[in-house]
Amino acid sequence: MTTLMPAAAEATALTTASPARSEAFSFGDPEAVLDRREILDYVECWVNGEWYDPPVSFDGLARSFRAATHHESAIHFKAQVLASTFIPHKLLSRATMRQLGTDFLVFGNSYLERPRNMLGDGMQLKHALAKYVRRHQDLQQFGFVRTWQEAHHFAKGSICHVLEPDVHQEVYGLPQYLSALQAALLNESATLFRRRYYTNGSHAGYILYLTDPETNQGDVDALRQALKSSKGLGNFRNLFFHSPNGKEKGIQLIPIGEAAAKDEFFNIKNVSRDDQLAAHRVPPQLMGVVPANAGGFGNVVDAARVFARNEVYPLQAHIGSAINDYMGEEVCRWTPYVLPGVDQAGQGGLV
Repeated sequence: MTTLMPAAAEATALTTASPARSEAFSFGDPEAVLDRREILDYVECWVNGEWYDPPVSFDGLARSFRAATHHESAIHFKAQVLASTFIPHKLLSRATMRQLGTDFLVFGNSYLERPRNMLGDGMQLKHALAKYVRRHQDLQQFGFVRTWQEAHHFAKGSICHVLEPDVHQEVYGLPQYLSALQAALLNESATLFRRRYYTNGSHAGYILYLTDPETNQGDVDALRQALKSSKGLGNFRNLFFHSPNGKEKGIQLIPIGEAAAKDEFFNIKNVSRDDQLAAHRVPPQLMGVVPANAGGFGNVVDAARVFARNEVYPLQAHIGSAINDYMGEEVCRWTPYVLPGVDQAGQGGLV
């Protein structure tokens, strides 16, 4: 049976308790760099009975596409360059190439369907969403699988699959920016945290320490009400407190958190931005990034030339050769990536 301790006895027990003592402890056990998630590298692609599952979540890649500004912008930028330099063909339109390039850069896979008419002749190539296209376990057929209960089977041999090679498996491709995906998510988290910080408007950021003997309870209540009304919408208001005979340091504002910690937001944004641009290999001046120093990023024309030679031309060659080999004719042709008024078309573009 439990008995309640009287209030007086409880207070006596608290006062006679042993005083607090210093204590040191550690937390956070070391973790291996290669943790349990790496076991999926041995699994590679599961066969769920009929279709191969992709090695990473394509739904997750689609959601992360708009996670950070420079991640999405870099992909759109390269896809637009591919579409603008593509020479339309009767079997492949520029709009289809734009969709194909976006899928290839986001998922590392892109698919073109070649439907046939009643006579068996090939019609214009159509884009198939890479997020939902799956390979059959025989690796010959493809299907459009939104849910496992329903799937559309493409005709055998009607799908052209352009993929970014992966080192663990050869069923699906993987995008090249996966190493910088954490940077994009960190950039998103920093932005969301800062938005919630300002939207909340009630931050435990300081202690208002009031020791002025001239202050009465009415003044304290008025100050409390003024602080409450400064929270929420319309916050960051200025407060005025008047104490005619108050002493120095009778009222103090003591910050709880270090003010310099707020500047980490800018460091996180800049570092994660640089990681994303490095993964996409897009020069910052082509992305509209404002330089932090007076020297800037250098000549934008020279940066465009290097970008064209090292990034645009390899993308054109990879996508074009895959489609042309599948079609058995030259469907993909490209114009040089040039800057009007700077480079002459007859000089081979930005080489």
